[in-house]
Amino acid sequence: MNANSRLAGLTPAAAQCIVATAHALEAGRPDDAARALAGALASHPEHPEALRLEAGIFTLRGQHAQAAAAMQRALAQRPHDALYHNTYGNVLADAGEFDAAIAALRRACELKPDFAAAWYNLGIVLVRCVRYREAEAALRRALAIDPRNAGARAQLADALKVAGDNDAAIAEYRKVLAAHPGAGMAWWGLANIKTVPLTMADVESLRAALHDARAGDDDRIAMGFALARALDDQGRPGESLQALAQANAIARRRRTWDAASFDAHLATMDAVLARASGADDPALGGHVIFVVGLPRSGTTLAEQILASHSQVEGAGELPDLTLTLNEESRRRGAPFAQWAATLAPADWSRLGRRYLERTAYWCERKPRFVDKMPNNWIQIGAIRAMLPAARIVVCRRDALETCLSCYRQHFAGNDWTRDFADLAAYWHAFDRTARAWQVRCPRSLRLHDYEALVAEPATQIRELLDFCGLPFEEACLRFHESARAVRSPSAAQVRQPLRADTARAGDYGALLDPLRVALGLPKFGSAAHAD
Repeated sequence: MNANSRLAGLTPAAAQCIVATAHALEAGRPDDAARALAGALASHPEHPEALRLEAGIFTLRGQHAQAAAAMQRALAQRPHDALYHNTYGNVLADAGEFDAAIAALRRACELKPDFAAAWYNLGIVLVRCVRYREAEAALRRALAIDPRNAGARAQLADALKVAGDNDAAIAEYRKVLAAHPGAGMAWWGLANIKTVPLTMADVESLRAALHDARAGDDDRIAMGFALARALDDQGRPGESLQALAQANAIARRRRTWDAASFDAHLATMDAVLARASGADDPALGGHVIFVVGLPRSGTTLAEQILASHSQVEGAGELPDLTLTLNEESRRRGAPFAQWAATLAPADWSRLGRRYLERTAYWCERKPRFVDKMPNNWIQIGAIRAMLPAARIVVCRRDALETCLSCYRQHFAGNDWTRDFADLAAYWHAFDRTARAWQVRCPRSLRLHDYEALVAEPATQIRELLDFCGLPFEEACLRFHESARAVRSPSAAQVRQPLRADTARAGDYGALLDPLRVALGLPKFGSAAHAD
């Protein structure tokens, strides 16, 4: 089905609105898109193409339920249109509904086998589901159809970086940039190979690309983070923070994070789960080790240490806990907080077994595995209820260092990283939650401190293994020699021995005082200050 058929039934004026909306969405500008679409929605509120573009606006604003509802109404009118299934898949993926997203994107590929964008989007979701072999096949299919697909080539370069082949990854990123100088994710991919800093010439190229009118907001955000990383490497912290502020400001135009709503959600979850009866099978999950914590707090390092043990598989950032809970929410037609309080022990056991069914693949080679999804700290109570025998390692790092590192990292979807006030609010929410659950279940939850690990690695690694019920193995002390693939911003660091010089806040001095104040820390240079 071509574009003209999708505009059928629209007046010329409404059709012009649709075209303008599509251009604004392509540039990542939801407010401009909404203004352009208003006229078409006023005259044709149920037209499928207007609904499809409205879903795109909702998605950019983080309004996932509204986006899905709009696409369902659109698909009811065009059930055999591959583009509509592709859009629906993207909507579902952005909402974290990965199973349904994969199904929608596979349907798009079936309806239109030469649809390069659908294969690319399928590859992206499969990567997020840690299904790398399927993802690589989808991405290669996208490139075979359209060799100019910069996103697919950048993703393949990411895969090479995960495998530890930095030279090959750099070559692929450079190929992308040779054809598309404003390809933001290629720039960020290069910048995120921390062992090979960007050059002065790269900085000039980045500045030029940022001012290119053809660059969309997604590219500007990624390039801003890449520029900030390069400036930091060159010892220019003030300019680096300025580049970060500009990139984060673009991201915040799309959607903001509401600390009060987040705290209220956590309080509701805590009230429900602190009283949960839990599974009636106390042995459920005994082979699972959850590693949680804020990004950039040492979660990848903790997983690397554990996965260096002969009995442990490092699975990476698995979405299966959230997907298991989402399945139950759909089955019951209500959000988790409403039904969790009503569960009997047999129900919690059923959910625990469903998670274990979803993750059974990770026990094929070794008897135990690590699920290292940092944001699962929000679900500690659910983990305890579903899998009472599981071990939970909560990674902690100095608050200022953690927040600064999150601010400097290009995290798609982590809207709490966009300014210092939100960063501090999120850190305090994590700190309260982690401490509360450690008091409630000290035998199954360990607070794993990064600074203590750096100071006394042998002692801390022995204690970590003992907590997980694992016999000591020397290989865990030599975690940096492990050849396993690591898909995280810390991949390069965990292939190196522990270093005592990773703190960065001191380099920024008083420039970080607004963040210090938000965290409740003394200002730089004060008598009480101790970076």
